[in-house]
Amino acid sequence: MSRIAYVPPTIRRGPVVVIGSVNMDLVCRTPRMPGPGETILGSDFVTIPGGKGANQAVAAAKLAGPDTPVHMIARVGEDDFGERLLNGLQRHKVDTRHVTITEGVASGCALILVDKRGENSIVVTPGANHKLSPADVEAAKDLLRTASVVVMQLEVPQETVAHAIRLCREFGAYTILDPAPAPPKGLGRGMYAVDILTPNQSEAAHLLASGAKAPASGKRAQDAKQMATDLLARGPGAVVLKLGAKGAMVLDQGATIQTVKGYKVKVVDTTAAGDAFTGGLAVALAEGQGLADAVRFANAAGALCCETFGAQPAVPSREAVGKLLRKKS
Repeated sequence: MSRIAYVPPTIRRGPVVVIGSVNMDLVCRTPRMPGPGETILGSDFVTIPGGKGANQAVAAAKLAGPDTPVHMIARVGEDDFGERLLNGLQRHKVDTRHVTITEGVASGCALILVDKRGENSIVVTPGANHKLSPADVEAAKDLLRTASVVVMQLEVPQETVAHAIRLCREFGAYTILDPAPAPPKGLGRGMYAVDILTPNQSEAAHLLASGAKAPASGKRAQDAKQMATDLLARGPGAVVLKLGAKGAMVLDQGATIQTVKGYKVKVVDTTAAGDAFTGGLAVALAEGQGLADAVRFANAAGALCCETFGAQPAVPSREAVGKLLRKKS
């Protein structure tokens, strides 16, 4: 029997919608990561709006052209952090009509240590993010019917993400799932029914471990092409495997595989680099770029994000990304 060629879905023009988490990041610089039971002196403690969902929404809004609105579906707590987080999204021109203030619940927070190399270690307390429900997604059905690209992550309940994926398939919206943080028990089969899955290498290995206590090991798990191939077999239309400074590997159901090189920058802080990548990818696709070009745009956004301390403040502008792309073309 002859193989039926994979036909990439048509992406309609419309808003980019991000469904996900909103956190306040409590960030501290440290010379190195402390060991178990160890106390060390840090510096430069700051509170910065974050959360993977909010970071991706802000990234999309900063990178989008004037004809690509960005909306967010999320929850914040009824507290000072919640008010600051909501105002921050609005300042970046993210439409927040579907961001709900949750009574009696604290906003999500992330405790972030950044060492002298720019590497980070993060602990997240979900707060109101764990109250985001399928009903919240249902309340935004009219928005999803018109959406171009819908972006999701896993700092909110999986059942909410799974419900959103089902609705998006029904409505013809193009979907991107950033499977972070990778769940200990892996993803349910329906969670792979997205147009693009965008793990990094450690997340890919963890997903392929299928619920094992530790990420998969051995050559099969460590080989990027094999990991992308194994994940693609689980059902997404394409896998974009983030390779850090090396860029990203793209593999789709048409058996097309390509490595899109990254950009060399001076790394100050890697926080939100992956989120800038995802926001940039969504915008580029929504504005009609092909997948390889969209990944190139996303690589530039993620690289530039590493040059500045913090999450949302570090996300580059569209002009900065365009300048880097022209410089390297």
